[in-house]
Amino acid sequence: MTDGTFEAFRKAEALMAQRRPLDALRELKQVLAEAGEAPSVQLLAGRAYLGSAQLNRAEEAFRKVLDLDPSDHYARFALGRTLQRQGRLTEALAQLRMAVAMHPSPEYQEALGEVKARLALGN
Repeated sequence: MTDGTFEAFRKAEALMAQRRPLDALRELKQVLAEAGEAPSVQLLAGRAYLGSAQLNRAEEAFRKVLDLDPSDHYARFALGRTLQRQGRLTEALAQLRMAVAMHPSPEYQEALGEVKARLALGN
């Protein structure tokens, strides 16, 4: 990554921290063009896509991260949440189960419980 690309990446991270995903995506445009195969870049892009309800793009970004690093528990969690928002609950359940198995955080466990409950209700 060049200095300018790294700076744009950091700015996009800061924008995500401020809950400004569309602004973050504008910053990431250059980063994705220059370093789009880096898992950290795809993960940040996926978060920005998810935050701006671009669910297909979010799914694609999180899947790229997992292709590069199948042990990334956060990417699994985020993919599960993305699939959940798309109403693809069975697929979401599988991803969230793996995320919880890798990293049993309360946030992951809560998401898994939500999907299990929705499936039990038939939604």
